Amino acid sequence: MIFDGVEMREIRTADAAGLAEVLERNRAYLAPYEPRRPEAFYTEAGQLARIEGLLADRDGGRARPYVLVADGLPVGAISLVSIVLGPLCTGAVGYWIDRDRAGKGLATAALEEVCRIARDEVGLHRVDAGTLVDNLASQRVLAKVGFEQYGLAPRYLHIDGAWRDHRLFQRILHDDPPAL
Repeated sequence: MIFDGVEMREIRTADAAGLAEVLERNRAYLAPYEPRRPEAFYTEAGQLARIEGLLADRDGGRARPYVLVADGLPVGAISLVSIVLGPLCTGAVGYWIDRDRAGKGLATAALEEVCRIARDEVGLHRVDAGTLVDNLASQRVLAKVGFEQYGLAPRYLHIDGAWRDHRLFQRILHDDPPAL
């Protein structure tokens, strides 16, 4: 997928240095929405270890991790994780965008593409997402792509140093029987 000069492709170990740089540059911007991270997270070695874990999950059928790239450098990421097949056929999505590219439709386009992949390639019935209660920008992205709020989870994730409430969203992709 290419949107406004940005390519969405599978993450690679070669992306570690670029991801470390963009995450360090966006550290303060992303902090209110992320768990507190050890310093190693913002290094090439830390990102390499994270990417290797994502690729192992991909190889095990549990994840589809992608990076968003412009001019050869990462500008965001989106992953379909916690994939469960069988009668559940679900996965969860998470994403972030470089602050300089936020609000321009990139997250919406990437999320739409991940939902297509989840339906057409993975065979999922639904995709879940959660946002902090006050993360209105992410909630707008989810709504544009057809996600509906289905619940509120008190103290759901430990974000920015505290257990935070989250709004829970889902998008039903199809109602075909699962491929068991």
